[in-house]
Amino acid sequence: MSVAVSSKLNKTVRERYLKLPQEGRVQVTYVWIDGTGEGLRCKTRTLEYEPKTVQDIPEWNYDGSSTFQSEGSNSDMFLIPCRMFRDPFILDPNKLVLCEVLKYNRKPAESNLRQRCKEAMDKAISSHPWFGLEQEYTLLGIDGHPYGWPPNGFPGPQGPYYCGVGADKTFGRDIVEAHYKACLYAGVKISGSNAEVMPSQWEFQVGPCEGIEMGDHLWMARYILHRTCEDFGVVATFDPKPITGNWNGAGCHANFSTEAMRKEGGLQHIEEAIDKLSKRHQYHICVYDPKGGKDNSRRLTGLHETSSIHDFSAGIANRGASIRIPREVGQDGCGYFEDRRPAANCDPYAVTDVLVRTCILNETGNELNCCTQ
Repeated sequence: MSVAVSSKLNKTVRERYLKLPQEGRVQVTYVWIDGTGEGLRCKTRTLEYEPKTVQDIPEWNYDGSSTFQSEGSNSDMFLIPCRMFRDPFILDPNKLVLCEVLKYNRKPAESNLRQRCKEAMDKAISSHPWFGLEQEYTLLGIDGHPYGWPPNGFPGPQGPYYCGVGADKTFGRDIVEAHYKACLYAGVKISGSNAEVMPSQWEFQVGPCEGIEMGDHLWMARYILHRTCEDFGVVATFDPKPITGNWNGAGCHANFSTEAMRKEGGLQHIEEAIDKLSKRHQYHICVYDPKGGKDNSRRLTGLHETSSIHDFSAGIANRGASIRIPREVGQDGCGYFEDRRPAANCDPYAVTDVLVRTCILNETGNELNCCTQ
């Protein structure tokens, strides 16, 4: 198994330096989404004070020509702090700050979908939209081979791995547990984790979050996962179908509700929302992965606990449907529904934005011109 060389450095030596006093100064690491719409970047600066709120952190800039976001002749991009977390890697009082990216003209970069999402959330604030996202991912060696798989072959077929226990059934639990604790320390609203159906595939859940905080918390959880994996010398991929053949893909199922859905009689509101979603299926598919449905087309085949990318479906306790109504929701007559279509590499701002626009704001257009073939 090929692991990153940086993971072989002596971590005990590093701990010695982390214990040195900072003389009242604070390291703030700015985190942002690059021009791919999937990759994360970061850089760190020193502040002479500990910020108490995100408003205490100044704007910054960076070279967008090195992040697929601008040309070298006009490369400066603005970093606008939008949510602050504790830093689980170099500890208090140091901070992580998730940032929006603005272009030279102060307009959002093409990969900055947060502003549009925030507009929708502000319009829908009286409905109190809640989200919970289930982020699946796969652990790889830096050679791209799934972590823990035989070097020149495959493990046994799927069956014993989901929520599995035992060295022959789970690979990489140390990473999963480290990531979970790091998220709790940071203040990310992580709510659970489990081993998934394909060996070396895992899932963590974030939420419930209301409005724009869903996207903020999931992006920071992804950053923390990548940083945790650095220490262990492996790679986390959000590819929706990292291994072809008879293996499960990776999604980011979106659990969604409004205040009306959560109250008595809410099932009627859930069914009304599902009807709206059925009329906008193709548009949602376009939004649910960064490549307009092309990545997801490898996953949403109608097999391996997925619906077909071409058809809309819904059902109670049906994991082969586009929309699943949990059994207890059907019994209680209120609660939430699960949209199983978003790909693992989706932008959570885009997913939560379109759910609100379709289900609450009653938008009906299909603005995107994309192909899923």
